[in-house]
Amino acid sequence: MSRELLLLVDALAREKNVDKDIVFTALEMALAQATKKRINDEADVRVEIDRETGEYESFRRWLVLPDDQVDNDESQIGLIDAREQLSDVQEGDYIEEDLEPIDFGRIGAQAAKQVILQKIRDAEREQVLNDFLERKEHLVTGTVKRMERGNAIIEAGRIEALLPRDQMIPKENLRPGDRVRAWLMKIDRQARGPQLILSRTAPQFIMKLFELEVPEIEDGLLEIKAAARDPGVRAKIAVKSNDPRVDPIGTCVGMRGSRVTAVTNELAGERVDIVLWSADPAQLVIGALAPAEVSSIVVDEEKHAMDVVIDENNLAIAIGRGGQNVRLATEMTGWTINLMTLEESAQKQQQESATTRQLFMEKLDVDEEVADILIDEGFSTLEEIAYVPLAEMLEIAAFDEATVNELRERSRNVLLTEAIVDEEQLEKVQDDLLELEGMDKPLAARLAKNGVCTRDDLADLAVDELTEMTGIDEDRAKALITTARAHWFAEEE
Repeated sequence: MSRELLLLVDALAREKNVDKDIVFTALEMALAQATKKRINDEADVRVEIDRETGEYESFRRWLVLPDDQVDNDESQIGLIDAREQLSDVQEGDYIEEDLEPIDFGRIGAQAAKQVILQKIRDAEREQVLNDFLERKEHLVTGTVKRMERGNAIIEAGRIEALLPRDQMIPKENLRPGDRVRAWLMKIDRQARGPQLILSRTAPQFIMKLFELEVPEIEDGLLEIKAAARDPGVRAKIAVKSNDPRVDPIGTCVGMRGSRVTAVTNELAGERVDIVLWSADPAQLVIGALAPAEVSSIVVDEEKHAMDVVIDENNLAIAIGRGGQNVRLATEMTGWTINLMTLEESAQKQQQESATTRQLFMEKLDVDEEVADILIDEGFSTLEEIAYVPLAEMLEIAAFDEATVNELRERSRNVLLTEAIVDEEQLEKVQDDLLELEGMDKPLAARLAKNGVCTRDDLADLAVDELTEMTGIDEDRAKALITTARAHWFAEEE
């Protein structure tokens, strides 16, 4: 029998083009399954086949667990009982006893066939998938084999892939037999069906299509640094040249637009704006908003946002139909873009200046003229006045050295006093508020000054109350209040 088993393993391994060990493992599982049916379906059985001789042994085993965790006596055993059999056994070990090997000839190959074939099918799929992944093909080309509930099953060589409905270009009507290209979005090894999940809407897809059409990208002369898409309608890509002799935009457009047209045709007519990449975020945003002309930009590094000033004639172009142009520019650059007219910008600056002027006059005990000089010189916080290098402040023509030193001293005293007050306020704050995600000590101190000392106090606030009380932006206020209220809903459940 052992010789017959070795011949069976050898034949199956060669026929299915899988490793012999996979067939041995499948046989062990089949024999274990058949043995369980003879003993008890809930029993845990292990079969071990000798790879050289074909002889096999069967064991029944019990997992050693703490006594209070045993809920199945057929496959588990408590630690106390286990140590009566083996004194040095530990939790997580197995206690085994020999079983009389089942007669393989008697149960027959038919009983084991399903387990063996399933195991081999899984191994074949894994082998085909690994062969595909080794080729590092992120752009998949195949044929629509069938449609299932709006999703397309794509046949790509020996492998099947899934193109979900939400990853198809809107209004795209795929039919069985159609040739399709898509980007390999992810691999789902747990799936019973196709394991490759594709996308035709991802920004990476358009980047791969340009790589296909523009040889200079593969050669390393050009790079596509970023992309954003409104699938089937419009896209933006940012291109960088690594060779000063190569024009990145012209190269991607191609002779008489041939290259960009090939990409557009693949994307169901999606119009592509090609933008020159810049390491300077402001310059990149200016390019991304084209064809609108930008008057000025104010960059806020802390909020990762930009106030982009555009005259009224260009505003509609910058926004685009349904906000499309500014939305794509935001996605491609990764910066929040706030578009405003010259009038709106001036109004915002006036409001900010008025707030800063009031702060300086009140905290530093100076008149409006001194406060305005500080604002005109670019100062907006007390920290800047207190800790900016002395040499920089001495360059202000309107102030002599004594005035500069006095202003620095006053601002430091104010900051020190506020820090002491904050520490006193923090003593009132409960740990559940201080440990809340998104909370920090300065904000907690400001809340305490207004009587908000616990998580529930914060949860009771409205968003506008929190923004007015602390000066934080609306998005952060919403996030904090939502987090503070989370435990209410958890308790209800």
